Amino acid sequence: MPTAVENEFEAVYAVPLHCESCVKSVTEALKPVHGISKLDVDLEAQKITVKGHAAPSKIIEAIQKTGKDAIIRGTGKPNSAAVAILESFDEADKQTPVKGLARMVATSPDEMYVDLTLSGVKKGTYYPSIRESGNIFKGALTTGKSIYDFPPIEAKTKDGELYKCQEFVKVPLGISGLIGRSLVVSHEPKNVFWESLCGVIARSAGAWENDKYVCSCTGKTIWQERVDAVGRGISN
Repeated sequence: MPTAVENEFEAVYAVPLHCESCVKSVTEALKPVHGISKLDVDLEAQKITVKGHAAPSKIIEAIQKTGKDAIIRGTGKPNSAAVAILESFDEADKQTPVKGLARMVATSPDEMYVDLTLSGVKKGTYYPSIRESGNIFKGALTTGKSIYDFPPIEAKTKDGELYKCQEFVKVPLGISGLIGRSLVVSHEPKNVFWESLCGVIARSAGAWENDKYVCSCTGKTIWQERVDAVGRGISN
């Protein structure tokens, strides 16, 4: 049985901190978050490091309640983190196709946490699964068979006119074998549809692996890219 320490991971967040008052407000906001064993706030670097097994979405949500934003700069050890942006291929969602985000961080070679957020979806029960293929040419229809079915999740919290949900679950899979596959969220347990949410699983930075503040491709700062991401529907 893994120990509590083995279940922990480190995550680094960029947060716009301007003074000791900022440090205090963020520290106080994070105190109630379950699963934090160690917290370090670096005013000069404008970074917050969290160790434990707290969901990154909950960390960001707590920081946002102070009026500040937060961007994950890395989670876990090198080659132990991944992400999938979940989009709808339904023409009705053409203006706002991004409906979710799944962050994954391994705590051992064969176990990981999945932090899954859905937003702007209809109220109801959803069935996430990891598929054998990353081919999303026809959305979820071309992703192949399921290799892992998550427990069903409930979207029942109001998000404007629609609904949202957040789930943080432990999964008996390693990260390395999932890169390039896809994660799908369907409204039925065994079937996927054109409108099912899906995204390719891509590797993401480990803690302390990403110090870049300006993208070499776009020339935008991380905060300018954050505005773009929020506009696409990625709020945490």
